[in-house]
Amino acid sequence: MTRNPKPIYIAVFISLILSAILGVVCFILTEWDLINSVIIFTLCFGLSFFLFFYTLEYFIYRKIKLIYKTIHSLKTQKYDAILKNFDWDKDPISEMNKEVIKWARDNRQEIDQLQRLADFRKEFLGNVSHELKTPIFNIQGYIHTLIDGAIEDPEVNIRFLQKAAKSADRLSDLVADLLAISQLESGALTMEMERFDVNSLVKDVYEQLEVKGNNRHIKLLIKEGCNKPFYVYADKYRIRQVLVNLITNSIKYGKDNGTTTAAYYDMDENILLEIADNGEGIAQEHLPRIFERFYRVDKSRTRESAAGGTGLGLAIVKHIMEAHRQIVNVRSTLNLGTTFGVTLKKANAVN
Repeated sequence: MTRNPKPIYIAVFISLILSAILGVVCFILTEWDLINSVIIFTLCFGLSFFLFFYTLEYFIYRKIKLIYKTIHSLKTQKYDAILKNFDWDKDPISEMNKEVIKWARDNRQEIDQLQRLADFRKEFLGNVSHELKTPIFNIQGYIHTLIDGAIEDPEVNIRFLQKAAKSADRLSDLVADLLAISQLESGALTMEMERFDVNSLVKDVYEQLEVKGNNRHIKLLIKEGCNKPFYVYADKYRIRQVLVNLITNSIKYGKDNGTTTAAYYDMDENILLEIADNGEGIAQEHLPRIFERFYRVDKSRTRESAAGGTGLGLAIVKHIMEAHRQIVNVRSTLNLGTTFGVTLKKANAVN
């Protein structure tokens, strides 16, 4: 018999065995001749075949088909069309076997995806809790110290108030970044596209971050031959966010007395903008995860010691560029430096 026999084959097989046994018994134990035994065999076969086939087809297989139909309906979610489209002539055992295997495979993939999302959510909540806890505890500590008497010391109270204000600013930045990345991921933000000179925008951001650069004696430069207008079509406010994050990151992880250089390259319909530094660089194993939220290359370094970053800057950059349907990439060599690149649509390439 085949692996998944049809009802008719099962009925024939069982009827043959039963009729053969009965025919042999009648031939041996009675005085009937061979002809009578054959007649008994034939009658027994016909009757048993009808009973077995009817039982299998209308009581067992119909139930199996209903189970198959239910699985199929749960999978497709097309309840109204099931009775119309269901093929009752197909072998239900074989079809149900295929459906169950496929359903199990799809369900396993869905479970794996849900598990990954659960792990991601758990990690994200843990990171958010940790990042919020640090500035809150700092503010709490400074305030309690002042309340306990340090406020009477003019030198101490100003210094502690400044530290508390710095932690409050960092807390505000973290909440703002969390809100921004939530809006970007949900698609709630609409890009306000316009034509502007991205080189002029880079110069504006350089002026904004000049003090940070001077604190580490880092020169903010534009590559030779690139100091001219490059008109692009994008959301100017969001691209400013991208530039602030990339240039701040370059200053933060650059080396003292180093450089941060902006360069532009013509890529047919796009402009490739690169922000490069000659800092400490990033190991290759970290590059694939560099745009993840709260990812730190140096796990031992806290946000406070890492110039107070929120850990969301590069994730925001990635989401903004994806919202523009453009790309962001990074290449880096240890002890030589890191280069971030983003593409922007040329203004004259937009119809």
